[in-house]
Amino acid sequence: MKVLVATDSFKGSLSSLHVGEAIEEGIKRVYQEANVRIIPIADGGEGTVEALVAACGGRFIRKRVTSPLGEEIEATMGMLPGNTAVIEMAAASGLPLVPAEKRNPLITTTRGTGELILEALNQQAETILLGIGGSATNDGGAGAAQALGVKLLDKEGNDLPPGGSSLAKLAKIDLSNLDPRLKNIKIRVICDVDNPLCGSNGASAVYGPQKGATPEMVKFLDQCLAHYAKVIKEQLNIDIMNIPGAGAAGGLGGGLVAFTGAELKSGTEVILDTVGFDDFIKDYDLVITGEGKIDWQSAFGKVPMGVGVRAKKHGKPVIAIVGSVDEGAEAMYEHGLNALVPIVNKPMSLSEAMEKAYELTVRSAEMVFRLLQTGKFLA
Repeated sequence: MKVLVATDSFKGSLSSLHVGEAIEEGIKRVYQEANVRIIPIADGGEGTVEALVAACGGRFIRKRVTSPLGEEIEATMGMLPGNTAVIEMAAASGLPLVPAEKRNPLITTTRGTGELILEALNQQAETILLGIGGSATNDGGAGAAQALGVKLLDKEGNDLPPGGSSLAKLAKIDLSNLDPRLKNIKIRVICDVDNPLCGSNGASAVYGPQKGATPEMVKFLDQCLAHYAKVIKEQLNIDIMNIPGAGAAGGLGGGLVAFTGAELKSGTEVILDTVGFDDFIKDYDLVITGEGKIDWQSAFGKVPMGVGVRAKKHGKPVIAIVGSVDEGAEAMYEHGLNALVPIVNKPMSLSEAMEKAYELTVRSAEMVFRLLQTGKFLA
């Protein structure tokens, strides 16, 4: 039996690689001679760098960068074969880097993300895959742009200070010092949301509160981003206001389009292409996928859907082993999945399930393959 294991992480408990290892252990309790290949998958959020480095045989790079609050921190990025860099903006500009009592999107900056892009250029990357989930910022990518050499000036000619609030004072954009190497590199921004920059579904309204914004701050930050977009359109002739995904990561999606020519892409599809999923799947009998929770949202480009759709094209059955199955998960049967198996085997709290996730996953995989073994006798 040849089994391809391609799962997302179980957020907060197991990385993609560890989920795969647990599933392999469960399979081998039943089929010791099974040929199991683990391809860690991510959707552009937490764990993307680790998953791609593991899947593609890359290497990690650690770099001192600027935190969302302007302090120096160490962030990790990856380099893959073929001169492809992988960056998670959350490693430099993520919400977990800011203590709850200090969260304030009026002042947090994406400068550290720009510094990771510079490091990718220094590593002679030809392509950058940049996951932008989990941000602590609402600065429209202004900090990242400044790190790359863009001058954002007020009407007195002073550089704008860090943070989303300073965008209200933007009067002039000077690209004369923008790193020229950006012209020769392809940047694919991986995001799993399609929020516009502003408005009721925009960056400030939807994600600002979790970053520490009060209702008054949300309104002001939305105005700041609208002004930012207006100046970009007037001076660069680039309209980022209504690009789907421009509002991702506090407007970083839109800023990267404006200043680096980046493309906004669905995370799962980019990752599956990068690891060569379609080349691997042809040689396997069965595919196992999964994520922490599978529900109605999973049908909007999450890892199990991406894996299921591609597996279906190749006529391969797919079983999803997941942390939990929630409302609307049955929609996934229309996207190539043949069965959904939750790992929780008795009543337990979320914290207990997360603590025991590895062994629960091993047992679920074992149960799945014992059922498959039984099916052989019934066939």
